[in-house]
Amino acid sequence: MTTLVKLHIADNVATLTLNNGKVNAISHQVLDEMEQALNVAEENKAVVVITGQPGMLSAGYDLSVMRESMAKAMQLVEKGSKIARRLLAFPYPVMVACSGHAVAKGAFLLLAADYRLGVEGPFKIGLNEVAIGMTMHHAGVELARGRLAPVFFNRAVILAEMVSPQEAVTAGFLDKVVSQEDFLQVTAMVAQALSKLDMNAHHQTKLKARAELLAVLDESILKDQNSSL
Repeated sequence: MTTLVKLHIADNVATLTLNNGKVNAISHQVLDEMEQALNVAEENKAVVVITGQPGMLSAGYDLSVMRESMAKAMQLVEKGSKIARRLLAFPYPVMVACSGHAVAKGAFLLLAADYRLGVEGPFKIGLNEVAIGMTMHHAGVELARGRLAPVFFNRAVILAEMVSPQEAVTAGFLDKVVSQEDFLQVTAMVAQALSKLDMNAHHQTKLKARAELLAVLDESILKDQNSSL
């Protein structure tokens, strides 16, 4: 079986690189391999860096699965929501190095991370579900509500507005944007800085700060199990 998530661990940093075709579609296999990679990262007490191919973090869920049936779509969405929930409560810092476009589930990966670094370029970031005929799932709504700038929440979730990397900082998808030339170096620098944190203090503070969001996400995942997109 082809490896769709490449894992590299060095200097207390576990880098997960999504590698599933041109748009880095989030499939069951991708999510399963992400879970396995996160298990290894946790065992190694490593900072997690999630990234993609040049120009593309991910364009979202695998459409072949999403179009197969409502039941199949909801199974994939539920698995993706649980991954996001795990990232939000992960015991070590989680960084997403957004290498380009981040759409739908790709953008939700940004919202589930502790630090989000973007790269300059003609890239689009956002939640396009409503634009492509999908009603946003409960967990997605609450994750967006919890992490986006309040002034941008309606525009992102209800109006499916897409933004540039620079606009994504204001919206709350990204924390910082750097040039293509500096992207890899800054990614490494930030990851190393995160590795110097007191991990127990980081984890306990993260759980306190996100206690309400995590509880709402748990409720929302249960709601989504009994609903349809």
